[in-house]
Amino acid sequence: MIPRKGSHSVFSVHLHFVFVTKYRRKAITAPMLERLREIFANVCIKTKCRLIEFSGESDHIHLLIDFHPDNNLSVLVGSFKSASSRIIQKEFSEHLATIYIKSVLWSSSYYVASTRGAPIERIKQYIQSQETPDD
Repeated sequence: MIPRKGSHSVFSVHLHFVFVTKYRRKAITAPMLERLREIFANVCIKTKCRLIEFSGESDHIHLLIDFHPDNNLSVLVGSFKSASSRIIQKEFSEHLATIYIKSVLWSSSYYVASTRGAPIERIKQYIQSQETPDD
């Protein structure tokens, strides 16, 4: 991937995120997964990041992000989780009410790793290989 430029920097920072559902419950459906893609893409635009790849299964999601160094990593994670949880809980409240007693979606923990120069195509293939929900 071609490095991006800031006003005083040239950077290429790619991060792989994994968010799991609270209690690892199988809460994510195919329509929710598609809506999550839109939400994460919008958060990326607002934070000068780029969503390179996205997929997931019924109990977790993967994101590959071209990270902009103006961001604080923990603040970005908070933005991803709060925006997605708030919107998904609003739009899919009936479905989530059958799984959770309280209004939750994500576990408080998360995984993030630098791609450390690994070929981006290989990471994209791994994320695409997730067994997406059928419904």
